[in-house]
Amino acid sequence: MEYESVLIVKPEVFIYKIPPRASNRGYRAADWNLKEPTWTGRMRLVAKGTACILKLEDKTSGALFANCPIDTYPGVAIEAVSDSSRYFVIRVQDDNGRSAFLGLGFGDRSDSFDLNVALQDHFKWVKNQEQIEKEKTEPKQELDLGFKEGETIKINMRITKKDGSEGSSRTGKNKGSSGVLPPPPGGLGKIAPPPAAAPATTVRQSPGVSPAHRPAAGNSEWTDYASAGGNQGQQNSANANWVQF
Repeated sequence: MEYESVLIVKPEVFIYKIPPRASNRGYRAADWNLKEPTWTGRMRLVAKGTACILKLEDKTSGALFANCPIDTYPGVAIEAVSDSSRYFVIRVQDDNGRSAFLGLGFGDRSDSFDLNVALQDHFKWVKNQEQIEKEKTEPKQELDLGFKEGETIKINMRITKKDGSEGSSRTGKNKGSSGVLPPPPGGLGKIAPPPAAAPATTVRQSPGVSPAHRPAAGNSEWTDYASAGGNQGQQNSANANWVQF
């Protein structure tokens, strides 16, 4: 069982008799006698399931004046005029199926805006309901996310080392890969060569000379022999003096 829900209520609207449309340019409210409306009453926009009906009722008794079934918006059942946002042309129908076109007007622009929003929201909901019913009847296409035969994937992972630097590890089997992790960012640093050692000074030792009598650095062997000869001369001079005494 479907219930009737009220979408919008406006306590005062104006109904006008309108002349036939002269051309395809659309209806114009300026062509109506706006100062003398044909009828004044209450408007209710109601929905029953997906059906939407605009009802014109007496403000005091609530008696029905006319019904305007709306199957789509914008459409033939209700159409905005070309020269004002407060006026519409509606198609009313009686119980025998006869229809007539009347002018509908509001005293305030906010009232006509509310009618626009209510109609748009209703038919948006109808469209969503149709989509849901369509998905229930049509089988859903299931996605096959499995691996096909011979299909592989490659995953790049960022690995943080103990020193805080990041390296990348690639998983997956690639032809020709050695399995060695790539070097850290920044490339291979060049290692500086060790400092050159000072050349060692080699002292040649004369045969038969003990370490105690090794000449000091900077003296040559010739100096050693000259010193030895000087000592011998002093010793001979001393012996000579002793003989003369």
